[in-house]
Amino acid sequence: MTRIELYDATLRDGMGGGGMSLTAEEKVRLVHRLDDLGVDIVEAGFPSSNPKEAELFARLEHEPLHHATIAAFGMTRRRGVAADEDAGLRVLAACFAPICTIVGKTSTTHVEKVVRVSREENVAMIAESVAFLVAQGKRVVFDAEHVFDGLREDRDYAIECLRAAATAGAERLALCDTNGPSLPSDIAHAVADVASALPGVALGIHCHDDGGCAVANTLMAVQAGATQVQGTMNGIGERTGNANLITIIANLQLKMGHRVVSDEQLRLLTATAHFTDELLNRRPDAHQPYVGKHAFAHKAGLHAAGIRADATTFEHVDPALVGNRRDLLISELAGRGTVTDKAERAGLELDDATTARVLERIKALEHDGYQFEAADGSFELLLRKESGDYQPLFRLESWRVIVEQRADGKVETEATIKIWVDGERYVSVAEGNGPVNALDAALRAAITEAHPHLSDIVLTNFKVRILDETKGSDATIRVLIDATDGEQTWGSIGVSTNLIGASWMALVDSLEFAEQPSRVRGAAAS
Repeated sequence: MTRIELYDATLRDGMGGGGMSLTAEEKVRLVHRLDDLGVDIVEAGFPSSNPKEAELFARLEHEPLHHATIAAFGMTRRRGVAADEDAGLRVLAACFAPICTIVGKTSTTHVEKVVRVSREENVAMIAESVAFLVAQGKRVVFDAEHVFDGLREDRDYAIECLRAAATAGAERLALCDTNGPSLPSDIAHAVADVASALPGVALGIHCHDDGGCAVANTLMAVQAGATQVQGTMNGIGERTGNANLITIIANLQLKMGHRVVSDEQLRLLTATAHFTDELLNRRPDAHQPYVGKHAFAHKAGLHAAGIRADATTFEHVDPALVGNRRDLLISELAGRGTVTDKAERAGLELDDATTARVLERIKALEHDGYQFEAADGSFELLLRKESGDYQPLFRLESWRVIVEQRADGKVETEATIKIWVDGERYVSVAEGNGPVNALDAALRAAITEAHPHLSDIVLTNFKVRILDETKGSDATIRVLIDATDGEQTWGSIGVSTNLIGASWMALVDSLEFAEQPSRVRGAAAS
């Protein structure tokens, strides 16, 4: 099959999304991850457009990359300015990046209303800009902005613009669905039309997701003749985002037979997707195809039974191929197979009576507001309690929290706990910036002498949900806590009509789970 080139635009186009920002150092780290993944071209952005970009290009010039090639991004020359005198093009020419991607107009509407030049001048701007950079020794990719709109408006003019870029020496024409309105059938027809009109010219595809079809549009473009796919990690980008290169890579290799990366690199897909989100301070999308935490999660009892009999009954690919893992979610819909699977991961053997008892316990607790699919740590503790294989970290005598607001507006919080550990009584008092923080500090102060590992545990997320808001301040509250030791992450849960009480339950579970035998083996934690 024809080799499909991977082009990542996360550092430039991806940063156009709301709330997206990375430092130059973080961008360099991401470039190395993309290089490891097997991405062919990494678009670093506009050289010298701002101090951060200038720093990035200065650093990338000396970064050793094993596979990826850096591309600099810019625009065609300005109207009325010769290409060799255009400041932007001169910066591109002087840049170390061997590839220059320049964007130009191919839509008559944009030529007349945005650039405000004649059609002939626009064509000249494209051809002269490409020719200048080629003469400077650059490989040039021409990003044909709004080309699908242009083909609908005036097909012959759009083709004329594309031909001008190819004739001037562009090694590839990237067809851009810039506003993201096209449907897969539109893309397939248009790409095939361009390929027919410009035989032998290498084409790429750059889609935005405004219509929710960016990935599908990209795959249809490949079927129609495009040999380069452009996208961003996790589909980030302006408005609703760009085509998700993570999903595209998986589909090209696992569904369409294109060998775009090695098997080892394909297994880096999940880790790369999550690394990108963490770098951007975003929570990874649990439902993202292929790489999401729930991409291969099964909740209904029938599904779980099918998976245990033959994974292909409810999984379209083996999750291990993309570095992900299968999960059977615990809920009131769960069956015996789900409970058995979770128990096996925790190193427990349950008999039929215990399994049945666990199922009934799950149903009763979920009726009260518990939700174990997000609290794997609490669920393992439930399994251990029901199976008799449970040792609490301590015996609680009491806890108390005092919150005092002073006249100057300052709020002080103090927690006192009294617990028994290995027959010895501990009393601990700690202050915090809130009730949960104070309780956490007091509990750790009392217990870390006997369990020093708990000092390494960090609470990474704290979520509160009111379950029956019609009751107002008397409503039942669910608290979910995520915790990590830097290597593994797990969830715990507490439910009560008292917010601090629910928080205490979840806090204790998060610490108790950290000391379970399954943690040594790395089971049950995500």
